[in-house]
Amino acid sequence: MRTAFIQALTELAGRDPRIWLLTGDLGFSVLERFAERFPDRFLNAGVAEQNMTGIATGLAMSGKVVFTYSIANFPTLRCLEQIRNDVCYHRANVKIVAVGGGFAYGSQGYTHHGIEDLAVLRALPEMVVMAPGDPVEADLATRAAAAWGGPCYIRLGKAGEPIVHTAPPAFQIGKAILVRDGSDVTLISTGGMLKETVGLADKLAADGVRAAVLSMHTLKPIDAEAIARAARETRGIVTLEEHTVVGGLGSAVAEVLAAMPEARVPFRTIAAADAVRHIGGSQAFFRQAMGDAAAIVRSILQEPRP
Repeated sequence: MRTAFIQALTELAGRDPRIWLLTGDLGFSVLERFAERFPDRFLNAGVAEQNMTGIATGLAMSGKVVFTYSIANFPTLRCLEQIRNDVCYHRANVKIVAVGGGFAYGSQGYTHHGIEDLAVLRALPEMVVMAPGDPVEADLATRAAAAWGGPCYIRLGKAGEPIVHTAPPAFQIGKAILVRDGSDVTLISTGGMLKETVGLADKLAADGVRAAVLSMHTLKPIDAEAIARAARETRGIVTLEEHTVVGGLGSAVAEVLAAMPEARVPFRTIAAADAVRHIGGSQAFFRQAMGDAAAIVRSILQEPRP
């Protein structure tokens, strides 16, 4: 995903001289193509994410479109006050990009586990929150963020994420993408869980369960209409995310469902437990710990519809 992001951003910067890229001393072997082509619009702020965010806001207030970039929690949680008071308060045209969302850097321990970011950024006023599902969506999310006239957050995977979309889908901030149609259950994923979600749908299909798959690449504003349609037209909804169970996709979908008493439906969320992890491990290891997704789907289909 990070490769798709920098390719799209470099292309956009070639057409729009307002676009800048700032990094917190990270992104080596990724950001060079932008830095070499646009050295006057690239800045390495060093390991000083608070300063990076303040600089980005200043540039944005002078008419620039500024992207900041770093790993997982560093461009978000480390400089949260600056994002809130500088970027959001002024509705500055700053796009925050975090690479390695979820457990992509799982082996480096809890400091590098990006599993609370969606909840935290979703709580900030004026902030658009996106987590594209594959490199195709990462490209489209970058272009959409550049065109959006205000703060955006883009959560990317690390590298090597598989392509799910065989052709670029229609992409709009706040509108989910229907990846697969189905009438039994709706699987809603965000971020790098899209490939696993499609794989789960394949597994269920072999057992005769027709699962619809929605890629909820935007958590804020969320596509309430798509959620309501899923509640009306299928027998259950399951969300899948590489994020803590608190405040992410599952919470966002639950908020929509709670406001729709006419669209009651069995609902489950598959996510990381609300706990500090004192061990390191691979991304696959931590994903497996989130539970048996197929078993959860089958259990929800056995429930009577409310």
